Amino acid sequence: MSDTETDSDDEPDRTVIRTGREFEQEYRLDADEAGRFLIELGEQLRDGDEVLITDEEWELPFAFGEPVELEVDFDGVGEPELEIELELPGRSDETAPSVE
Repeated sequence: MSDTETDSDDEPDRTVIRTGREFEQEYRLDADEAGRFLIELGEQLRDGDEVLITDEEWELPFAFGEPVELEVDFDGVGEPELEIELELPGRSDETAPSVE
């Protein structure tokens, strides 16, 4: 399978973003909609070890590991700006070798 693919079993058909490719999408949202997104993402982080982010055209499943990195950056010079960044490391599916 390629690094992006369409899964015919899902409704609606979306491109699946897979490992091995770079992907970036920006949105300009009102605070209410951004808050709902962050709550839903936070619930996935709290409840499991995988997140699924979707749009009408694509979906991005991501199995994450620990530790999760959270950065808070405040720039109060000029026009104040607050940036919150969350970095999730990928989870490895490898197992340790045997010791005999």
